Amino acid sequence: MIIVMGLPGAGKSTVLQVASDAGWKVLNYGTLMFEIASKEYGIADRDMLRKLPSQKQKKVQEKVGKMLSAEKERKVILDTHCSINTPKGYLPGLPFLLLKDLPVERLVLLTAPVAHILARRKKDASRVRDEQGADSLKEHDEMNHYYLATYSVVSGAPAVILQNADGKLEEVKSKFASYLE
Repeated sequence: MIIVMGLPGAGKSTVLQVASDAGWKVLNYGTLMFEIASKEYGIADRDMLRKLPSQKQKKVQEKVGKMLSAEKERKVILDTHCSINTPKGYLPGLPFLLLKDLPVERLVLLTAPVAHILARRKKDASRVRDEQGADSLKEHDEMNHYYLATYSVVSGAPAVILQNADGKLEEVKSKFASYLE
């Protein structure tokens, strides 16, 4: 399993198309969480997940973790967020109890300059996001780097950071494709 993380707007979905095209199964952690949370807590959209009380978020994460640890397919990409910026602070996107049970081969953090992410988010009408300024977004990206290092220690998997700046998409896709071989 390869875990690909990044802030909303970093370009995960776009870059992950490379994996889908190469026959990899791409699972979105947020979508899996939403499927459970919508049934159990009645939330109406994925963007409400981070506003659930942390204990409820943790219960949902635990259920998703059990699903993922039972996954038998070897060629799996898990698309997720490195950290979750909640109203009460940052939560790990990958709880350690989940991470230790997954067969992680590589951790990939996809990032981009803050100005690029802000511009991408403005263009994306498909999501309902809280307004996040440049300073807050920069802090969140820094937290992701700290969490990535910790995930690497916990899982024993190598970690890489891909910079998906505007105009560099094909280069990033090519580099990411090399991790799939």
